[in-house]
Amino acid sequence: MLKFVVFSFLIVSASLAKDTQYTFDTKYIDIPLDHFSFTSNRTFTLRYLVNDTYFAEDGAIFFYDGNEGDISMFAQNSGLLFDMAPSFKALIVFAEHRYYGESLPFGNLSYTAPEYLGYLSSMQAMADFVFLINDLQKNYANPEVLEKLPVIAFGGSYGGMLAAWQKMKYPNSILGAIASSAPIWQFKGQNPCDSFYKIITDDFQTIGGDKCATTIKNSWEIIRTLAKNDSGKAELAKFWNFCTAFETDNDIDALVDWVSEVYAALAETNYPYPTNFLAPLPGNPIKEFCSKIDAYEYDDDKGLLKSIGEALQIYTNYTGTTKCNSLQSTSDVLGEDGWNFQACTEMIMPLCSKDDDMFENIEWDFQKYSDNCYKQFGIRPVNDEVPILLYGGKDLSAAHNIIFTNGLMDPWSGYGVLTNYSSDVLAMIIKDGVHHSDLRGGK
Repeated sequence: MLKFVVFSFLIVSASLAKDTQYTFDTKYIDIPLDHFSFTSNRTFTLRYLVNDTYFAEDGAIFFYDGNEGDISMFAQNSGLLFDMAPSFKALIVFAEHRYYGESLPFGNLSYTAPEYLGYLSSMQAMADFVFLINDLQKNYANPEVLEKLPVIAFGGSYGGMLAAWQKMKYPNSILGAIASSAPIWQFKGQNPCDSFYKIITDDFQTIGGDKCATTIKNSWEIIRTLAKNDSGKAELAKFWNFCTAFETDNDIDALVDWVSEVYAALAETNYPYPTNFLAPLPGNPIKEFCSKIDAYEYDDDKGLLKSIGEALQIYTNYTGTTKCNSLQSTSDVLGEDGWNFQACTEMIMPLCSKDDDMFENIEWDFQKYSDNCYKQFGIRPVNDEVPILLYGGKDLSAAHNIIFTNGLMDPWSGYGVLTNYSSDVLAMIIKDGVHHSDLRGGK
């Protein structure tokens, strides 16, 4: 019965939004550094956030599986848990993922060498969550009322993947899972590698119009041509308000990656209301972005790039406080270095783009990918099928009591579970939804 009550809440919440500051008590727990070794008893401190406003001893625990970033950001953008908590008398818990936010096992050394970073993995993170849930049961369950509190895991994107996998790997730890925008089928051979960029292109064409998508598509060759000499590189940096001039071809490669990630972020967060999720943005940011391009008059290639530069301010400087742009990150709240390491070890998600989308063509080349990983971290992916071996790929026969939710305008939906798998592994589709649409809440 619980899963169908939860499902009805999701249907109501998917089309609405809440812009509220949620309050939490910040707590910490000592967690084993390595859950799968008996040779060390070393621990580290994991942060988690708790709100017990609605909790009663005959209630439940709503447990958010933290993803690749500071847990505070996810807590402030997941109002669904607060919408549902009164009806379920639930304790609300947001657990931070190891190596993100404040939960750094080796402090400032955590990202300095593979010997420190090697304990960052989805399997270790899920074991952290199970360890924490067991501690919560000890502290909050009253055996005279309920011997064990029912726990529902929530998560979005990578956190949604963890929530689903946690139910499969540790079925006695949680009763069920709500996996929002979870691309659990974005691994080798499971879906076309170009789905991500095709969906973004469709979003820009549908919302912003053909001119917007065509302008972006035409920009790549212009960027590459202009950047063949130093003066062109300097002009490009000026057009797009970068803090420093570009000096090398590697800088231009990084620029192409950066602006591609901005377009992806605009599609992921194309909510109909202003948000501060990945960056401060207006409502309908794709429409606002493309309106800037439409309004800019130009008659040459440099003018085209300047029009994109004007439009980029919707993402980079909506508040008017950004002095200049940097290639280091497209979001200050996500732990991109940590995620890049995970993508080099276990979360190997093939992406490519082809002629029928608006992006520069990119081939999926596992050897090149592996070389880049070695250059950045000094490690290589052992096997591009590791995530399938760990979690079963498209075989969900071990899954029970999971709801997968996806907005069809979210580029990650191309790798999500879009149809019911069984009587208790259900799919909910939000036609005009984007990334985490349902998790954002409904009041």
